[in-house]
Amino acid sequence: MGALQFTAVLVLHATPFQMGVLAALRVAPGLIVGLVAGVWVDRLRRRPILVAADLGRAALMGSIPAAFFIGQLRIQHLYFVAFASGVLTIFFDVAYRSYLPSLVLKKDLVEANSKLSASESVVEVIAFSVGGWISQLLSAIALAAIDALSFLVSGISLALVHRSEPSSEFASKASDLRREVAEGLSLVWSNAILRPIAGSTLALGFSTGVVGALILVFGIRELGFQPGALGTIFAVGGVSAIFGAVYAGRLTHRFGVGPTMVGGLLIFVLSIFFIPAASGPLFVAGAFLVAQQLGDGPMTVHEINQMSLRQAITPGRMLGRVNASIRVIELSAMLIGSLVAGVLGEVIGMRLTLVVGACVGLLGVLWLAVSPVLKIKAISSSMDESSSSPEAG
Repeated sequence: MGALQFTAVLVLHATPFQMGVLAALRVAPGLIVGLVAGVWVDRLRRRPILVAADLGRAALMGSIPAAFFIGQLRIQHLYFVAFASGVLTIFFDVAYRSYLPSLVLKKDLVEANSKLSASESVVEVIAFSVGGWISQLLSAIALAAIDALSFLVSGISLALVHRSEPSSEFASKASDLRREVAEGLSLVWSNAILRPIAGSTLALGFSTGVVGALILVFGIRELGFQPGALGTIFAVGGVSAIFGAVYAGRLTHRFGVGPTMVGGLLIFVLSIFFIPAASGPLFVAGAFLVAQQLGDGPMTVHEINQMSLRQAITPGRMLGRVNASIRVIELSAMLIGSLVAGVLGEVIGMRLTLVVGACVGLLGVLWLAVSPVLKIKAISSSMDESSSSPEAG
């Protein structure tokens, strides 16, 4: 829930269908360039990609207040910003997920990912709580300007990091693009660990696509919350995620990688049902939304373990393509979920549509629970390229 959504709802008075389109355009670029992004991340140094993506997103978000002040801001402008920033985001996401394993040992991946996740969660708390009040007390346009500044600061910070990446992580020469893309997809499909991870990501992506498209407009129009209060409620999710990041290592050590992944995902998906269940006076509806936000902690634990496991079993030279393949699967599902939310939200109502989204998420939990992932207890340095060779089943 960021400046784009607040601007669409509060400044341009977007309909549920327009919110669905906006959400869809944020993830659609992943389907177009995602797999290619994986190839280029495997060919090039990853830090320059991160810097360029941040600076580009700063310029795009800065165009929103610029267009507003000259009286030319339209929903179509937000559509363009959503799509273009989506292109840069897919490159950023794939690059940063592939950058970390070149800097730390495999046995330290859970700890390293936990620290990164904790940092992101702190930013999430500030963004949601402060962002909602900025939108209410100042305007969503001011929030867009601050968003642009945050990307600029991030890009400059990354540019100041000086640590070389091992040359062995990159392809020695460019080969056929289609063949490289196919290699990444083939590894995800043939590997007994990566396949259920991709399957659960598919179901969860649809669920989050539905929720992402509707939750803001549902909270403001259906439940009657002001942006500031709603932003504060969403910030609870960030706080919960911080605790998840802090305790991820301890939970993993006690229960094992696989059980922690499945348990975290299950709790998160069940928490989604609190959103459509919210009704009545604001304090009652708010309690339901807060309960849902508490599910972000378990989800963070799941994501930390999932990412660490993927990084550990995937060869460095293919990490970009594997991460891109799974990201494209997730974005495909999010796109479908966003579009379904936009249509069903106006046909059967937002509340029932949110229930549909949560039910699909349960299928992802089931897929992961019946897979070999559940039996994995720990990530170790012995997990190397042989660990990601194709397995039957």
